Amino acid sequence: MAKAARSTASSTARVVQLRKGTTLEMVRLACPDANQASLISESFGLPLLDSDGIRDLHERLLIETAEAMREGISDRAMQIHLQRIVGAYVGSAHGAGQFYSRAVTEARDLTAKLANDTRDEDLDGPVGFQSAAQRKREFAADMALQSHSLRMAAEGAVAAYEQIVGERWKPFERQIENAGATVDRKAADLQMAALG
Repeated sequence: MAKAARSTASSTARVVQLRKGTTLEMVRLACPDANQASLISESFGLPLLDSDGIRDLHERLLIETAEAMREGISDRAMQIHLQRIVGAYVGSAHGAGQFYSRAVTEARDLTAKLANDTRDEDLDGPVGFQSAAQRKREFAADMALQSHSLRMAAEGAVAAYEQIVGERWKPFERQIENAGATVDRKAADLQMAALG
């Protein structure tokens, strides 16, 4: 029985794992959209963001940069260069969105604790000072606007990539060679192969 399992395992095709990159869809799930950012701005007395302006500015920025470099760089090199730049925008926005999500969770948790009348540490502070829950809510609102701004920049960069390169941007996926295999394991495999 053990021999049958071994022969099946050795005859199966080698699976190549890929390190998945961050997509624009992941950013959209993590960061507030324009409507939510507007609602947050109004609710917390924060400035209203020009979402379309941020997006358009970043789109134009990359397009103008590509036009300026067009004579000194091949199409393939331009694609690789833009792939990295757009990946940085998308990764930054996704990281900000994840941070925003954690800030919202902390604000919700602390605000929920206020509903318990027997707790003293979460009650409002002295006159002129905010409660810890209020500070957490305001911090989450600030993070919402930051992550929304970065989302709009990423969307502009992705749109520029499509215009310049002529295809949709997708994250670079790096192959992971023998995930989990150590040098000792590789050496043992080579030695066993030599033994036959």
